[in-house]
Amino acid sequence: MTIEQMAEDLGISKSTVSRALSGKGRIGEDTRKRVQDYARRTGFWKEEEAAELPNGTNRSANPNLGVVIPADALDASIPFFQECLLGICEAAALLNYDVLITRGTANDNASLERLVNSRKVDGIILTRSLENDRALKYLTDIGFPVGLVGTCDDDRVIQVDADNQGASESLTGMLIGQGYRKFALVVGDITYKVNRARYQGFCDACEQRGVETAKQLIYTGMTNSEMIDNLVSNMIAERVECIVCGDDVICTRIMSKLQAEGYRIPKDISIVSLYNSFSLECFSPAVTALNFSARQTGNMLARQMIDCLRGNEYSKKTMMSYDILFRRSTDQAYRSR
Repeated sequence: MTIEQMAEDLGISKSTVSRALSGKGRIGEDTRKRVQDYARRTGFWKEEEAAELPNGTNRSANPNLGVVIPADALDASIPFFQECLLGICEAAALLNYDVLITRGTANDNASLERLVNSRKVDGIILTRSLENDRALKYLTDIGFPVGLVGTCDDDRVIQVDADNQGASESLTGMLIGQGYRKFALVVGDITYKVNRARYQGFCDACEQRGVETAKQLIYTGMTNSEMIDNLVSNMIAERVECIVCGDDVICTRIMSKLQAEGYRIPKDISIVSLYNSFSLECFSPAVTALNFSARQTGNMLARQMIDCLRGNEYSKKTMMSYDILFRRSTDQAYRSR
């Protein structure tokens, strides 16, 4: 349950729901009661949680969650992290928590350690899952409460993720079922677990459906625009039928390059993304994509973290759902024209 869903169910605005649950802002008493009663019935909100901690002790006036956003994501304004952060802030505000944000890199924990050592936060949320994650190791070694957008093998970590490997396998399998046989897979840094999962899902689909993985073009570590731009001519020369992009940022760059050079999509070449964002809906044609709700992921993780900090029941590992959005970028009718 999210604020958007609650507002739709009750036939009111999101801001009205927020004011009713937070107790801030002017709102009619009847409306406030209706929203709060609905939130309690659906398990979204427990009013008594706002001021309690384990053992019945009182929390400080301003309990905080720390959120680590990857430095490259802040610099590039990657939509996933923006939406995830909105979801975290939304849940935290409703449960009377504030959010402190810091930048993080794979090799530098200095800002994270300052945040922890200053005792300004009660728990930390990491928004990217890495192989050999130094930040995660630091937090678990000192026994600090930590949540992760992604998965890991440590059951001390609260985890919320989607089945990226299964979703990638499913979409690729459906494309093979439509008759595609020659693919180019383009993913970013393979040390990011999400990229590794999407890569593996693509390979699984090919192997399970008799399409030789060795004959596909696979590009990993595509981390800047110049690298991505240089791929297009090679993919056309190799007669690629469908480009599978690891995420929306890569897809936006390739889609723009293809259209700038006059290629017709999907007649000349098809394209899909293993992560959806609003920008992919705005292309003409719109791009087929896997749809995960980053906002709901952040919202769920913040709620589980706060439940844990308050000594309430919580889920250590949650898998979020996804949808496959088939759009005109792979439409068979347009390919045959």
